[in-house]
Amino acid sequence: MELAKVRITIAVALTTIAGYVLARGGFSWHLILPTFGLFLIACGSAALNQFQERKLDAKMERTKNRPIPSGKISEFNAQLFILFLTVTGSLIILFTSNFTALVLALLALFWYNVIYTPLKRKTAFAVIPGSLIGALPPMVGWVAAGGYVFDPKLLILAFFFFIWQIPHFWLLLMQYGKEYESAGFPSLTHIYSEKQLKRITFMWTFATALSCLFIPFFEVTYTAFAKISILVISLLLILIFSGLLMSRKKTFHIFRYFMVINVYLLLVIISLAIDSIAI
Repeated sequence: MELAKVRITIAVALTTIAGYVLARGGFSWHLILPTFGLFLIACGSAALNQFQERKLDAKMERTKNRPIPSGKISEFNAQLFILFLTVTGSLIILFTSNFTALVLALLALFWYNVIYTPLKRKTAFAVIPGSLIGALPPMVGWVAAGGYVFDPKLLILAFFFFIWQIPHFWLLLMQYGKEYESAGFPSLTHIYSEKQLKRITFMWTFATALSCLFIPFFEVTYTAFAKISILVISLLLILIFSGLLMSRKKTFHIFRYFMVINVYLLLVIISLAIDSIAI
């Protein structure tokens, strides 16, 4: 479970379910297997990421006890585990949904492990192209439900998940900036002052809320409940993060903001799901 980063990959599965429910207009037992397939691929991708970064993980206090650098799981067994998860997940998606969903799922793995993981060793700004990963799981769910991959409704949803992923990653990298520096990763904390980081974090969060407010204009939502919910929680997000601009305190509690933006995403998904079921 540690190697597969199950706590994170469950969130990936949740966004896949959101895409499926919104495309279909409600829940269906059919969503279980495609979602499980993507969950396995996401677990395989997370495990592959740890295999790729095993030597760097050994240098950081936060990651030195991960399964591979700590020796709890051998490199060979980790590779077998990765292969099993990826192949099994791919076959499940292929035989329970369609080829397009499989391509999108494998694109997410490719983007995370072949593009983002090597790129973040070269630049601290890898987080921006890397955030495309956030847009792909809901697209898999949408397509698995029979939706059109270039549907404007899906594109605005994918855009929102993409933008949300940036401050999500950004805050995480800031939280462990010094550790990344010691391990040889380019770090945001080395490039910007804390004041600058606060301002940039606010702007990305504001962009996240703004992208969410565009969703009702693409007829993704129909009920007043969803539209009002999206408006209220987006304004609350902006209000909470505006504290970064006004605060004179030296201490920047990054983890608190990290949790807030994650809860925000969860509330948006719940609002959209309730709206889809209600109609």
